[in-house]
Amino acid sequence: MLITGLAGVPGYNAYHYFRSLHGENVVGIRQPNMWPLKGEGIIACDLDDDMAVEALWEKYQFKTVLNTIGSCRLKSCELDPKMAHRVNVLGTQRIARLAGRQGSRVIHLSIDLVFGGRDGGNYTEEDKPDPVTVYGAKMVEAERVVRESVDNSCVLRISLPMGISFNGHAGAIDWIASRFRQGKPATLYFDEVRTPVYTDCLNRLFHRLLSSSITGVFHAGGLRQLSLYQIAQVVNVVGGYPPELLIGCPRIDAGPMPPRAGNVTMNSDKLDDVLGSSWADPWPYHEELVPTSRDWHQLYRHSEAGESLVHQWLYCNPHQPGFVPPNRNSLWGGDRFH
Repeated sequence: MLITGLAGVPGYNAYHYFRSLHGENVVGIRQPNMWPLKGEGIIACDLDDDMAVEALWEKYQFKTVLNTIGSCRLKSCELDPKMAHRVNVLGTQRIARLAGRQGSRVIHLSIDLVFGGRDGGNYTEEDKPDPVTVYGAKMVEAERVVRESVDNSCVLRISLPMGISFNGHAGAIDWIASRFRQGKPATLYFDEVRTPVYTDCLNRLFHRLLSSSITGVFHAGGLRQLSLYQIAQVVNVVGGYPPELLIGCPRIDAGPMPPRAGNVTMNSDKLDDVLGSSWADPWPYHEELVPTSRDWHQLYRHSEAGESLVHQWLYCNPHQPGFVPPNRNSLWGGDRFH
């Protein structure tokens, strides 16, 4: 089994989950410049290098692929569309071409930002993508590449994956918490709305789909619709951080670069119907942690709040805890980011 994109939150968490189940039968790849990300079964491979990718495939003959590659840095993609195309489209194209030739099973991760959020959210798979960012547009292209190259493929559009990142900055929780932890303000938007989901839930979903013959495009968003500001409120309260560090604003105040999507919440009923059951728990799992107003984080303070609770309740699904990757600090040799 091959898992790509280990530097991202879903790839990093999925690699450790599947590695815990299947050991050396699982291989993960990362770009060579991500040298701190290392461990058994993790291979540096430049996806721009056709010969390197061919050699990797020739050696392992992968039967299943979880493709999570892509650069989600919105501003970088806007400023450098060629880079965005190379990473998000051409990298996927190389993997998809070899998977199609091998007859491999492929699960490809896309994103809710293939939509612009102009229509009030609750998007279904029948809605036509209309991204407002270069990143979203390139993810639409990558979806098409996979569908055209691999007959046995399933494209999953996810939203914000809630889990640990290897470097302490790649995930939504990590970025917000790191700002608060350092006493720095974090500005989030009232009107960019997403459907976040635990990586624990995603890992189990990947497992089910890789063992199935389900094909097509599916939405795999979480059960709660939360704005980026509300997500930051949750992190603020659970971590016990100073409430004044959270600043909210409408996305128009963020300026024109990069463009911000609006309500890109997804309806995932189609996936539930195909699987025959609901696959996700709500994030956050506890109803009491769902913000009810813009000053909720100033009024409600949890008696047990702290860093450990952020890990137990926000990174991990307290209802069905899954495999937890190793502490990222062990990869860097110290508490580099705190």
